[in-house]
Amino acid sequence: MQQRRVVVTGMAALTPIGLGVDEFWQGMMEGRSGAALITKFDTSRVTTKFACELKGFDPLNYIEKKAARRMDLFCQYAMAVAKMVLEDAGIDPEKMSVEDKDDTGVMIGSGIGGMNVFQEQARINAEQGPNRVSPFFIPMLIPDIAAGQVSIEYGFRGPNYCAVSACATSNHNFIDSFMLIKEGQATMMIAGGTEGPICELGVAGFNSSQALSKRNESPETASRPFDSTRDGFVMGEGAGALVLEELEHAKKRGAKIYAEIVGYGLTGDAYHITAPDPSGHGARLAMLRALKYAKLDPTMVDYINMHGTSTGLGDIAETQSIKAVFGDQAYKMNVSSTKSMTGHLLGAAGAVEAIATIKSILHGVIPPTINFEFPDPDCDLNYTFNTPQKKEVVYAMSNAFGFGGHNTSVVFKKYEENQ
Repeated sequence: MQQRRVVVTGMAALTPIGLGVDEFWQGMMEGRSGAALITKFDTSRVTTKFACELKGFDPLNYIEKKAARRMDLFCQYAMAVAKMVLEDAGIDPEKMSVEDKDDTGVMIGSGIGGMNVFQEQARINAEQGPNRVSPFFIPMLIPDIAAGQVSIEYGFRGPNYCAVSACATSNHNFIDSFMLIKEGQATMMIAGGTEGPICELGVAGFNSSQALSKRNESPETASRPFDSTRDGFVMGEGAGALVLEELEHAKKRGAKIYAEIVGYGLTGDAYHITAPDPSGHGARLAMLRALKYAKLDPTMVDYINMHGTSTGLGDIAETQSIKAVFGDQAYKMNVSSTKSMTGHLLGAAGAVEAIATIKSILHGVIPPTINFEFPDPDCDLNYTFNTPQKKEVVYAMSNAFGFGGHNTSVVFKKYEENQ
């Protein structure tokens, strides 16, 4: 039996530096920061007063008003990128056959789920009593509802669920979708991640765990991965989605093909609920497994979009892992953290970073790591600081790691019909 190949035929992004893939890419090429003082709530009671918010998002451009009112932000974002990614892939659900809808699935996950609705309904419960809690509270809250809503909206009856693994959520959804297509359980999957965590409770929780930057006087420079003065990540929001499709099906319908997924690695740190293993063993193993699956020598990888959150321990651990896996190649290839511009989109991070990775393949340009000023002797790779760099990219890797010790690596390849 011929091995089924899985390609990317659609991309969509809602990010703090641009709504849509083209705006997102332009923002990266300009080295634009999405961080600013928070406008979504009164920040007088929280320590960190800034984040990377979406600008200009109107759910009514994508969803009917009544439906939007019954969705938390993270679900609204998912519905938006689903609509966008289907249009980008040239897929009209109304013209799909019954068989194609049966073979099309949805895996859009969220690391946290309905944080805003949780905060609001907890307030209502405290102030007005349990009988005033919305009947839509639970459906609006649960992380899997985004995949469910997209499936219902378009009639997709293929595999429908989501992985939830904190900041590794999107990559797990890509990997599961990849495996489902490889095994013949689906022909197409709408896969990705979404997150809407910017509310008082969300910021308070991350502040209490000492995870967020406190650079209130200069939000736009606060996300500074690999810089010695980094003091935590910057919370972001948004969503990203890919259409993953079996190659022959994509070719038959004349789809444009952006890239091919050729490898993945999945591991656990087995170390701590929030801190990465300082030895980087789990991250190293994920990258090694991704290379092994893709049958790649480390010298063949041109670029890694790093997890790179701008935390003291995380940036060092990932750097050490890359050096352990790639040896001399670690210093020859480019790496970067696009979180320096978007902030950390938590469960949606891997989705928008996969798009950044694929765009680097398509355009032969490495997106930068901005805000670098002061070297850290423990971070000594080519992080593509401050400005984009032209470079041919054939193979690129995207890393995503999550609270709980979840490690994922996905390898994308420039598409070639005959490999």
